[in-house]
Amino acid sequence: MTISKLSKLTILGSTAACLLSVPAFAQDAAPAVTPDVAYILNTLLFLIGGFLVMWMAAGFAMLEAGLVRSKNVSMQSLKNVALFAIAGIMYWLVGYKLMYTGVDGGFIGTIGSYSFDPVGLEGADTAALLDTGYSTASDWFFQMVFVATAASIVSGSLAERIKLWPFLVFTVVLTGFIYPIAGSWQWGGGWLSEMGFSDFAGSTLVHSVGGWAALAGALLLGARTGKYDASGRVNPMPGSNIPLATLGTFILWLGWFGFNGASQLAMGTISDISDVSRIFANTNIAAAGGVVTTIVLLQLLYKKVDVTMVLNGALAGLVAITAEPLAPAVWQALVIGAVGGAIVVFTVPLLDKLKIDDVVGAIPVHLFAGIWGTIIVPWTNSSASFGTQFIGIIAYGVFTLVASFAVWFVIKSVIGLRASAEDEMMGLDKAEVGVEAYPEFRS
Repeated sequence: MTISKLSKLTILGSTAACLLSVPAFAQDAAPAVTPDVAYILNTLLFLIGGFLVMWMAAGFAMLEAGLVRSKNVSMQSLKNVALFAIAGIMYWLVGYKLMYTGVDGGFIGTIGSYSFDPVGLEGADTAALLDTGYSTASDWFFQMVFVATAASIVSGSLAERIKLWPFLVFTVVLTGFIYPIAGSWQWGGGWLSEMGFSDFAGSTLVHSVGGWAALAGALLLGARTGKYDASGRVNPMPGSNIPLATLGTFILWLGWFGFNGASQLAMGTISDISDVSRIFANTNIAAAGGVVTTIVLLQLLYKKVDVTMVLNGALAGLVAITAEPLAPAVWQALVIGAVGGAIVVFTVPLLDKLKIDDVVGAIPVHLFAGIWGTIIVPWTNSSASFGTQFIGIIAYGVFTLVASFAVWFVIKSVIGLRASAEDEMMGLDKAEVGVEAYPEFRS
C-alpha cells in the first residue's frame, strides 16, 4: 500500500534518528543526525517548498494576465490576489482540520481552526514535536499553498465573463470545504489511502480537482460572447501579452520544484535529500518532454507552432509527472511529460468542438493531464495498481464535479454568475474593477 502524506509524516521521527551514511574511515568523526537537526531540515524543506509554490501564484497571475484580452487583465490580477488570501484564511479556519485531523480511514476530518506551535515552544512537549519531525506551522503553510493552486486553475478557465463576487464566493467553498474533504481521502489517511491509491504531489488531488471545478463552472457559465458562431466555428480571441504569459509559465515551472520536491516531506537524511534532487530532475525533464512534443505535433498538424499551446504543453508535462515524480527513470519521466503535451494538442480543439470555452486551456492542462499522470503511476511504482488508481480518479471526478456544479448552481440562482453583455463587451476592468491595465491603448 502506498504511503499518504499524513502517514509519511508520522514516520519522520524515526527517520530523524538515522545516521548519515559515511565511509567507514570517517564514521568516528561524523556526527549523527540528531532528531533536532532532522526537525530543522525537514521544517526548512517545507518552508522552502512552500514559498516556491506560493511563487506559483504569481505565475498563474502572469499567465492569465497574458492570455486574456487587455480589457480584462486587471480583473485577472485582482482575482489571483484575492483567491490566495481567501485560501489562506479558509484553510486555517476550517480546511486543514477537515483534511488532516481525525480522518482515520474515513471520508472527512474534524471541524475547527488550526493551532500552531507556541512561541519559542514554551510549555510544549518537545519530545512529541520531535517525533513528528517538522514544525506544525511549516506543514500548514506548505499544504495551504497547494489549496491556492487549485483555486487558480478555476480563475483562468472562467476568465473574461464571470463576475468578481460569484467567483470569490465559490473560492471560499472550494478552499474551505471541497478541496480539504477530497484531500482527506488520500493525504489525510482516508479511505483511498487505505485502498492504496497513490498521488505523490497532487496530479489528481490538486490539479484534477481544480480542473473538475473549472469544468463545472464553464458548463454553467457558457462561452464568451462571440467565441463560437451559429455554425460552431471558433472565433479566436488572442491574449494581450505573450511575453507576460511566457514569464508566467517559467515562474510556474520554477515553483513546481517546490511543489514536487518538497512533497518528499523530509530531507534529514542523505537518502531523502538524494530523492528530492531526483524529483527535481524528473520534474524538469517531464516539462521539457511536454514542450518538445507539443512543438512537433503542432508543426505536423497545423504547419504553425502556437506559442500558447507550447506554454500549456510545458505545464501539462509538469502536471502529468506530479503524481509520481520520484520512481520514474529519466526516460520514463520524459515519456510521461511528452504524453501530457500531446494531450493538450488534441483536447484543446475537442473542447472547442463541444463549445466549452476555457480561456487559458486549464482543463486540458490540469484535468486531462492530471488524469493521465495519475493513471500511469503503476508503470513506475509497483506498489500502486491500475484498478485502485482508476477508482480514485472516478471518486475525485464525481465528488468534485457534483459538489462544484451544485455550488455554482446555487450561486447562479442567488446572485448570478455572468457579467452582462454590455459589461463583457466593455471589459471587466472598467465594469467591475475600475482600473484598466492598459489605459493608454483603450479604443
